[in-house]
Amino acid sequence: MNRRETLKLIAAASLAAGLPGCTPSDVQQARDQVSARQAAGTLADYKPAFFTPEEYATVHVLADLVLPADDRSGSATDAGVPAFMDFMMTDRETLQTPMRGGLRWLDYQCHKRFGRPFRECTGAEQTALLDTIAYPETAAPEMSQGVAFFNLFRDLTASGFWSSRIGVEDLAYTGNTAHASWDGCPREALDHLGVGYS
Repeated sequence: MNRRETLKLIAAASLAAGLPGCTPSDVQQARDQVSARQAAGTLADYKPAFFTPEEYATVHVLADLVLPADDRSGSATDAGVPAFMDFMMTDRETLQTPMRGGLRWLDYQCHKRFGRPFRECTGAEQTALLDTIAYPETAAPEMSQGVAFFNLFRDLTASGFWSSRIGVEDLAYTGNTAHASWDGCPREALDHLGVGYS
């Protein structure tokens, strides 16, 4: 295993830590599948194996609400997160039931409040519902199912985004580049740690 593969595995391990029943190799395999389709230009034509068309449309909307495009990078959808999630769902029952149940919970809540499924609600309506489940410490007890789902969805979105090329560029990660010289650790960091060079 070379250095690049080792770094990819370390990154995948940290991303997989919050996903029940997932290993670092699961995250890396899903990312590799998406990256291959992006490189071939076939990601836009991807047909999900787990999600229904309606669920997949909701995943697109929700992923972009979690990580929208900004002036630094593209959105979660631009990074291939919906396809990444579909690959992660395959053969992982510990993720399948919470994901499918959570998507249905979102639609139920939106039908009850707004008369239509989540993906068809306005941005303000979607945000209003998400505000009730995005902050576990202030969420009402009756929203616990939504909170659990949103935590899982947010973890999957983060895993898919920050394991992508767009996500790595967004982090401005420079650890895998060569430097001609190194001046040592910055003085502020040394002082903070209470150490120095001898």
